[in-house]
Amino acid sequence: MLGALSIVAYLFFERSARDMLEPLLTLPEGQAAYVATMRRVAATIALFDIPLVAVVGAAAYVLARVSVRPLVTAREREERFAADAAHELRTPLATIAAVAQGARTADATAQTQALAKITGIALEASTLLGDLLTLMRDAPDERRLHEPVDVGAVVGAVVRDERPRADTLRIDASTPPDGAYVIGDDRALRQLVRNLLANALRHARTRVAISVTAEARAIVLAVEDDGPGVAPADRERIFDRFFKAEPNSSGSGLGLAICRHIASQHGGTISLDGNARFIARFPRAGT
Repeated sequence: MLGALSIVAYLFFERSARDMLEPLLTLPEGQAAYVATMRRVAATIALFDIPLVAVVGAAAYVLARVSVRPLVTAREREERFAADAAHELRTPLATIAAVAQGARTADATAQTQALAKITGIALEASTLLGDLLTLMRDAPDERRLHEPVDVGAVVGAVVRDERPRADTLRIDASTPPDGAYVIGDDRALRQLVRNLLANALRHARTRVAISVTAEARAIVLAVEDDGPGVAPADRERIFDRFFKAEPNSSGSGLGLAICRHIASQHGGTISLDGNARFIARFPRAGT
């Protein structure tokens, strides 16, 4: 387009110069004046086009980068998910195959036990895939993130569900009587609270304390256990994907990474305060 406009402009000035110099074009002086004039016109057009080409090129480059970035990000997430799934599912699939192979010639009782073990491994693998999918979804559902959610009510529901599975551990819960509302996704916040509570129950000696506090501009969720706490060497890695402070732990190593992911989606933060106290902060609804 710019080249076509430049050609049109050149032809226009060429016709104007020819019309002005028509009587003199038969003379050497007239020809020289005509050539000099057209050279100046060409140089002026070129000097005008060069910055325009640079600006248009830069704008096109920026627009192309902006347009392609979501596709590149999505591709990177897919590759990361495929690599993580392949790495983490290799062991349970191999175990399922080994158990099934060993049960082929076993008696009915052994086969029943093998089926139960395979079912447990399959459920764990399904949970792992669900966790990986949660981490892969960088773009949250905007409709869900516009719902007012009472974090205190979410904590109360999760604690009621977890108390029967806490064995001899005590769970102390404290929530504001008037509610603690954030704008967010009830399902995702429930998963965040469940992951933090499960992590605390896994490391606690006798008790876990979970509280919700409504500040002027923030809702603060705190989960603390009386276990040994996080080693200083692990504090910087505790929210990394697949990180396990205890290599033989039954967890997948994704729980705290998912918590940070969900907190970030809600405009909040999560951090380790002290040795065994996790603090999640969310913008308070209406602020």
